[in-house]
Amino acid sequence: MKSRDLLSTSESVVVAFVLLATLWGSSFVAIEAGLHYFPPLLFAGIRYAVAGAIVLGVAAVATGRAIPRGRDEWVGVAVAGTFVIAAYHGLLYVGELYVSGAVAAVVVSLSPVLTAVFAALILPNERLGPVEIGGFALGIVGVVVIADPTAAGLGGSGLLGVALALGGAVAFSLGAVLLRPLRTDLPIAALQGWAMVLGAGILFAGAALFGESPAAIEWTRTAVVSLTYLTLLSGVVAFLIYFALLDAVGPAQLHLVGYAEPLVAAVGSWAVLGTLIEAEAIVGFVAILAGFLALERHQIAAYVDVDIDAYHWTR
Repeated sequence: MKSRDLLSTSESVVVAFVLLATLWGSSFVAIEAGLHYFPPLLFAGIRYAVAGAIVLGVAAVATGRAIPRGRDEWVGVAVAGTFVIAAYHGLLYVGELYVSGAVAAVVVSLSPVLTAVFAALILPNERLGPVEIGGFALGIVGVVVIADPTAAGLGGSGLLGVALALGGAVAFSLGAVLLRPLRTDLPIAALQGWAMVLGAGILFAGAALFGESPAAIEWTRTAVVSLTYLTLLSGVVAFLIYFALLDAVGPAQLHLVGYAEPLVAAVGSWAVLGTLIEAEAIVGFVAILAGFLALERHQIAAYVDVDIDAYHWTR
């Protein structure tokens, strides 16, 4: 059964959307908790080595094709593995050594804004007008508000954490844009599975380069729970939901998941770790969301019109 059949009703799409936002939003909290027991790059590498192997197995069974063919497919795997998996998660995990998972989630919510900007700069059929430039500026203002470099309460380490999370968002967005001309008929599950495995290898190489040792891992109950949750739920299950939603609603609407994740991360940080998100992060998030709405206003309006038309036809 195809994912389009599984998500054939608006109710099932909403449930899948909420579940995906919950799994990915809570992953920021799980990373923050696990970093007390794992070196950051090893932590991310282990997660994606296991998740990638499982996703590749699912791709082989569900699609019948898990091996890339030709230059474009292998280049696509290399781009996704380097930028979307290794660079994004490496910078994010190291960044969460200095800022909370909730703050990192807010910073990462800039990714759809950055994606639109990179698309306009790199792809021939995309462009930025005055409104789009204003939307990008709003997003950057949001990140500056979160970082608040002039505040006495935020030391250099906090500013470093925001910068690292922002670097991760840049890597993710750039990778997503570079992948667009490379899309082939390789099933997206296979692409993601290979990207996870390659990204894990790069993360392990980075861990060795920076002197991270497996001996430094503390295999406590919290460490095992955190790693298992990130690998199986926020990794494998969440990506399978993502594939289904991508097929059902398309990439433009899926961008909205990124704006539900900080809300989940904020609630999770408070419930699990007792951490409250600062007012600056809330203001910054609103600015980033406003920037996204300005950049994607035409796609959102078109989607709303389609939904309204569908509603009238089904009455």
